[in-house]
Amino acid sequence: MIQKKICLLGAFSVGKTSLIQRYINSLFSDRYHTTVGVKVDKKMVDVDGQALMLMIWDIAGEDAFTSIKPAYLRGMSACIVVIDGTRRNSFDVALSVHEMVRQQLGEIPVVFALNKADLKGEWTLGEEQLRTLAQLGQPMLETSARLGQGVNEMFMALARRLC
Repeated sequence: MIQKKICLLGAFSVGKTSLIQRYINSLFSDRYHTTVGVKVDKKMVDVDGQALMLMIWDIAGEDAFTSIKPAYLRGMSACIVVIDGTRRNSFDVALSVHEMVRQQLGEIPVVFALNKADLKGEWTLGEEQLRTLAQLGQPMLETSARLGQGVNEMFMALARRLC
């Protein structure tokens, strides 16, 4: 069995914890709980007959007052950078976080989760932001932790890149 560390990164309240809870426990809660530091969950998946243990790290969000601790990134095999489609500033944080990961770890598999797809009518992300993300050469998936949209697909797409 192979073990791989995946970190969910992004601004505060973009839905990192909700995406993980939807994936691990098939649950969603409207209650917001701030992640302090890091929380680790595990999930065993099968990728084309290969057993893969995903160590999923939910890392506290980044904002003007708090930065992601580089020590949390040690040993990371891949990451999901989460963007709240309804909050433009989460896009800027995502670009900053992605660049920090590249500087710390080089080129590793990354997926950009464009979260809160159930609120797409309220999105502030435009074509310019989507083009900028596309130019980074990493997959982008629309997700909704509330509805479960794209969540399993996102984690499995990343798992396939790790085998």
